[in-house]
Amino acid sequence: MKCSLDAVKNREGGIQPQYERSNMSRSFEDLLSRVNACATKKLAVAVAQDKAVLEAVKVAKERRIADAILVGDEEEIKKIGAELGMDMSEYRIIDEKDITEASLKAVKLVHDGEADMYMKGLLPTGTFLKSVLNKEVGLRTGKPLSHVCVFEIPGFDRLLFLTDVAFMPYPTVEEKKCMIDYTVEVANACGVEMPKVACLAALETVNEKMPVCVDSAKLTEMNINGEIEGCIVDGPLSLDIALYKEAAEEKGALGRRVAGDADILVFPDIHAGNLVYKSIVHMVPCKNGNILTGTKAPVILTSRSDSVEVKVNSIALAAVVAEKLNK
Repeated sequence: MKCSLDAVKNREGGIQPQYERSNMSRSFEDLLSRVNACATKKLAVAVAQDKAVLEAVKVAKERRIADAILVGDEEEIKKIGAELGMDMSEYRIIDEKDITEASLKAVKLVHDGEADMYMKGLLPTGTFLKSVLNKEVGLRTGKPLSHVCVFEIPGFDRLLFLTDVAFMPYPTVEEKKCMIDYTVEVANACGVEMPKVACLAALETVNEKMPVCVDSAKLTEMNINGEIEGCIVDGPLSLDIALYKEAAEEKGALGRRVAGDADILVFPDIHAGNLVYKSIVHMVPCKNGNILTGTKAPVILTSRSDSVEVKVNSIALAAVVAEKLNK
């Protein structure tokens, strides 16, 4: 591949102009304020008889993030709801005890425009994804699906957007382009006008023997050529240069397109992404939310181990993305 970082840098003139960033969400509280400025969204929950999910639904309603349509075992849903102090008369419940049928009925609500976003309840991830990709009632677009995680981390003056940490194992260059496009859309919904995208690798130079570095340089070139729009892409970049200006200065990289100011981190594969994700979650007092992208409407695919707060943050994130898609 005949592409070097020097060539990329020279074509763009080194350091990038600063874009207006005053309107962007810098925390999940900012994000919730953004949600509250929009019309209340409708959330369809598949197999809703799950305590943590219902508690998140309750909080989302109380904070005017979203109203929910609950699909699943009505008796179990009402029983758990009573334990949580929910007024179940305020919720539409569709009784369906078969989990496969419940997932199809829930996703159809979003497909038909009766709901704005789709959330996983008490069912296997595989069954949930089959409903998302169902040809008749699902949310498929023909493009690959990808996962976007948003972090609020102490010490950073902005939200960080990570992709892909949970879904796409070994993305190709074209799949990484999709990942960037999706994540830019999520960042835009959060008020980040021109997000800076760091394509991460172990090195900051193009090493022909390291495919990750080559891919990162290709994505940078695609951005310069207008094939990836609405953002500033730079790579390969090490994580420290992407996030910390001190590291960029120490390594003589302040002239890079993204130096110490990355909004979006693009990981080379699921292993790197997942390791960073879990390191942050388990070692840093942070907040996060995540959604599945590449679908016609936002999909909330949280883990059973995720806290209620993570689920609420994910619903809020889905709500601002749904607002942007509706516009």
